[in-house]
Amino acid sequence: MLGGAGALLGLAAGTAQAAEVSYATHCVPPAGITPVDGTTKVEITAPATAKVGDTVNVVWKFVQAASKNPNIIDLPADSVQPSGVLKAAGAQTAGIAMQGPRKNPAIPKGGDMVLSDMTGSLKLTTAGEVTLTPDAYTVNAMSTDTKCTPTVTVPKAATIEVSPGDGGTSSTTPSPTDTASQSSSPSASTSPSTSPSDTASASASASDGTGSGQTDFTGKEVDIPYTCQSPLGTKKATSPIQINAKKDGGGFDLTVQFKKSVMDSPADIPKGSVKPSMEVVLGGADKGTVQVEGPTNASDIKTGDPIEIPDLTGTYKPGASGSSTLSPGVLTISALGTTTTCKPDRTAVSLTLDTTQQASGASGGSSTSGGTTTGGSSSGGLAETGSGDHGALKALGLVAGTAVLLGAGVFTFMPGRRTR
Repeated sequence: MLGGAGALLGLAAGTAQAAEVSYATHCVPPAGITPVDGTTKVEITAPATAKVGDTVNVVWKFVQAASKNPNIIDLPADSVQPSGVLKAAGAQTAGIAMQGPRKNPAIPKGGDMVLSDMTGSLKLTTAGEVTLTPDAYTVNAMSTDTKCTPTVTVPKAATIEVSPGDGGTSSTTPSPTDTASQSSSPSASTSPSTSPSDTASASASASDGTGSGQTDFTGKEVDIPYTCQSPLGTKKATSPIQINAKKDGGGFDLTVQFKKSVMDSPADIPKGSVKPSMEVVLGGADKGTVQVEGPTNASDIKTGDPIEIPDLTGTYKPGASGSSTLSPGVLTISALGTTTTCKPDRTAVSLTLDTTQQASGASGGSSTSGGTTTGGSSSGGLAETGSGDHGALKALGLVAGTAVLLGAGVFTFMPGRRTR
């Protein structure tokens, strides 16, 4: 560390020095999570002496991050990146932008947070004593930021004695670099929004329940824009959805299919931890909703793999006779102990059926409970629609919000010691 971390890129480098400081820290996780106060311990390495005109490298090492990974989800390797500001004061005033690589070991649930060393550089312009003091920093994990600021006066961590350059004069002091708003998030947006075409009137030509002996009815694919509320905030996404039905006596077995993918998993997700459900909204002659649901994920999902929402199934028992419509409604995603609710900004009719009123039918209220299909396979007998990935929505990170995958506190800050 002494041989490389405090390297001097000028001509007259002094011996590197390292000093550790500890300070109280106020950390603000993403919206929806209560801010927490913790303790940060860092070690700053810099050359002890230098001269005007030199550019020096400094290193910020996290001895103790003010966090533990809550007992919610394992953080995969190389998914966490720190950035921050190191204040230079005294003979020269500046804000030094510091950043570490997105490099960390896999961090298990409940494990100590391990943050990479941050580096930055400063061009020396004025002779005299220059002090270095840690300031605010940001921890980015899988596209979510937690911002931490000192709540006390932080002691200086290092001092550089700067001698005059060859000319014996010094340059003017540069303006501080404002890095408080620096973002280390990946360039990919976590909440893209697609403007859907207006399909509300297209459902008039959907298959209906007429025709002697017909048992299978295929709905239209409709684009539904959702606003999803999760523990970490609000996300928007548009999903193509299709509702199909299979006649069973006086009722119908429903299958709701999600089509087209928009996102892969940002984290490892264990099997049996993601379960979707939806309310199908009835209209026309009938009123109320029908609950449909899908099975939990049958296998582990690795980081970068698609997150599939299987077909959602349930039984519709008509509560009225006539022409009844079925439209996608509220979508609920339960994952890792958290719930995200996605409400449609607007909906559209996917399927129209001729119905006959049944005893204890749906009219005016909710219909039957969701289906019990396992394994995520579609019920048989439904017409193919030409979609290459029907029954899959790689959009859980959007539809459910990445927050669902992270839970309600990936960065709930509590004192913890870094393994050295």
